[in-house]
Amino acid sequence: MPPEQGDAESCSGGFVPPSVLQQALKPGVTRREVWAWAMYDFANSGYTTVVLTTVFSAYFVGVVAEGKTWGTLAFTAALSLSYLLVMLTMPVLGARADARAGKRRLLFTSTVGCVIATALLSFSGPGSIAWGLIILAISNYCYCVGESIVAAFLPEIAQPQALGRVSGWGWSFGYFGGMLTLGSSLGIVSWATAAGYPASEYVGYVMLLTAAVFAVAAVPSFLFLRERTPATHKPVEPVAARLRAAWRDTSQNFPDFRLLLFCGACYYAGISVVITLSAVYATQAMGFTMAQTMLLVFTVNIAAAIGAFLFGYAQDKIGHKVALSITLVGWVVMILIAFLAIQVWVFWIAATLAGLCMGTSQSAGRAMVGAMAPERRLAEFYSLWTFATQLAAVVGPLCYGLVTWSTGGNHRLALLFTGLFFVAGLAVLSRLNFARGAAARDIMVYSSD
Repeated sequence: MPPEQGDAESCSGGFVPPSVLQQALKPGVTRREVWAWAMYDFANSGYTTVVLTTVFSAYFVGVVAEGKTWGTLAFTAALSLSYLLVMLTMPVLGARADARAGKRRLLFTSTVGCVIATALLSFSGPGSIAWGLIILAISNYCYCVGESIVAAFLPEIAQPQALGRVSGWGWSFGYFGGMLTLGSSLGIVSWATAAGYPASEYVGYVMLLTAAVFAVAAVPSFLFLRERTPATHKPVEPVAARLRAAWRDTSQNFPDFRLLLFCGACYYAGISVVITLSAVYATQAMGFTMAQTMLLVFTVNIAAAIGAFLFGYAQDKIGHKVALSITLVGWVVMILIAFLAIQVWVFWIAATLAGLCMGTSQSAGRAMVGAMAPERRLAEFYSLWTFATQLAAVVGPLCYGLVTWSTGGNHRLALLFTGLFFVAGLAVLSRLNFARGAAARDIMVYSSD
């Protein structure tokens, strides 16, 4: 077996039969390359799992902000600022990457930035609020840029009829990366708490570990992932002009893609709350310890990995729109169960359902963008998707923080409010004609021409 194909056996090729894998990939794409692409999901999942979802979010609210009532709002405001910056810069960064065939360079730069900033979070301690918020915003900005750019490689790798399953492979494999980082972090937390150390003494080591795993696991993506789309050499407009042109273009030539952007903006607002504030909810509303919260998120990641992998196949069979509709209904059910949960075991059921929905909805959205994005404008269209989802990431957690702040810390009411985002996503999705949107992907019209 040639080296470039054999290397993938231990990862995405390891749980996908070689014949199935090759049928899903475009000609010339090796198993080693799709493994390298999936490895980026593996690498960056540790950041979201440990920094945003479990350890640092709860640590900031409880220790850095010293338990102040505005701690959750400050944390969500810092993330919202970073998402706002992504919204304003990503369309231009994506257009520039298409113009210069520079997706891999941008991926490398954003990765280095996120790794360094994550390591710097280790210096956050009680009272270092400004430092923690600034470094958190920088790390999350770099993470979001990388997440957008690596997604733009999907249509270059997968056949159009296999976008769902290939996206699911990467997303499910990514959750194992999150579990690796989280499991290693749990070992540090368990040992430190047993030894009587406070969180301020061991969370720094968790941040350094997370940065190291990200850096090492991302290396294959830079070594083996190829840039296949040729440079467009189109001039890159200023931010405001680029956003106006892209918005006009979606209105005139890609109306269903525009609806997908609205849909994504709605349901990603809810997902952002779950990713960012699940640990805060578990500790504040359910009384979980940090170790219990990490075990909870570990379980959620297992469910998410299973959901993303299996549902990717279902998505290609039943259709992207139907698949996304099912998972959004699942989100609404999860919110209701979690809101009503008084007993811990009921909350565990809700968390497991959240994991299944998280893996499927995120993977489904990425695949739908790939099915609608014009071939020579992949980075730009994925940047528009990033714009929509980051707008959601500003609105969702910020609304949660405002509700908890205005109600004196009522996390249950804030969670119930979050369910409205998924309901709105379903309403918008019902208007989307996916077949028409997929047919429009071959239209190569720029509104500025």
